[in-house]
Amino acid sequence: MEIDYRNKLILAPMVRVGTLPFRQLAAEYGADITYGEEIIDHKLIKCERRINDVLGTIDVVEKGTGTVVFRTCPEERSRVVFQMGTSDAVRALRAAQSVCMDVAALDINMGCPKSFSISGGMGAALLTKPDLIHDILTTLKRNLDIPVTCKIRLLKSPQDTVELARRIEKTGVSALAVHGRKVADRPRDPAKWSEIADVVAAVSIPVIANGDVFEYEDFERLKVATGASSVMVARGALWNASIFSPKGKLPWEDVKREYVRKSILWDNDIRSSKHTLREMIAHYSSLGLPEWTAVIKSDTLEDLARLYEEEKYYEHVNEKRSSFLGSR
Repeated sequence: MEIDYRNKLILAPMVRVGTLPFRQLAAEYGADITYGEEIIDHKLIKCERRINDVLGTIDVVEKGTGTVVFRTCPEERSRVVFQMGTSDAVRALRAAQSVCMDVAALDINMGCPKSFSISGGMGAALLTKPDLIHDILTTLKRNLDIPVTCKIRLLKSPQDTVELARRIEKTGVSALAVHGRKVADRPRDPAKWSEIADVVAAVSIPVIANGDVFEYEDFERLKVATGASSVMVARGALWNASIFSPKGKLPWEDVKREYVRKSILWDNDIRSSKHTLREMIAHYSSLGLPEWTAVIKSDTLEDLARLYEEEKYYEHVNEKRSSFLGSR
């Protein structure tokens, strides 16, 4: 089923954050589409798909180590977008074939400015290789039954960005996400909404605008300012995932506690949960606070349950799993 990319509130891809618990949290608060964290094609090729009957999930697991690289569930099948890092069309297709049956769409990361992406020819390194972009996107589009999209950053000039967007449109992708910053820009630099508007005016496919959304009202402001079909948020959602709620943000403490519950429910990797909680805490409070230290010292999800007073929920979830295993 094709995703409709018009009038949607979208959770942006965030490394080590966009796992199943956080995606489900954002969806519960009102996100229409949720992007997973970027997974590199090299890693995906080393994985196999497994059904996890205990959790009710589909797991993409690294062979040999048993490490869960990607976890999803049937409830999010119609809205979860798998984001991949790649620099090779054939490898990208091979990797995508292991996840395409369980996600709503596939997105290629062409905006990450981090050195690990750029050094591998991925992420923002693709922005200067339009022929390779064309090769990757057309190969995926021709061979996959799900929508294919990509996410870019602004280039050196507005005209360069527009030309690339037009080239991308010709590949037949279903939508294009544009982060309103250049590779050299820092998060504190204001997003250039006017340059996203230039892209919207130049193409006919849906454009997803991304950059400087920190309150629910900013979704509409960015949409009106750019003419974009939909709006995507990263940091604003990380700091308080209830940004997606038209009723207004929930108290920060409630959102953290609900994230911990979902981490327990989906047996999330403890390192990912700790990282996400640290990012939440860092925005609102001093890093020296006892809570920050306690999160760092937590070794298990049970430790986090204790810290956030969710011991009863932890026990309840584990009792249900034990009874399920006992009945098999």
